[in-house]
Amino acid sequence: MTAVKAYYDGKVFIPLTPIKAARNQAAIVTVLDETTETNGSRDYLQFAGSLSDEDYREITAILVTTEKVDENEW
Repeated sequence: MTAVKAYYDGKVFIPLTPIKAARNQAAIVTVLDETTETNGSRDYLQFAGSLSDEDYREITAILVTTEKVDENEW
């Protein structure tokens, strides 16, 4: 069992550090009587942006040539 520090964003619990857990893995959650600084709880926004038209066309062309793989197939 692994202890993980996290915070609740109003919908889901967000781990404060990377964790190794399988999708749908069972967990035990203990809610503390304190709050945690989350830097706005939208850390993913640091990765948001827009692509140039050229980059968009390149990525779109690559996606067209990819093959869909069943989610359980590697």
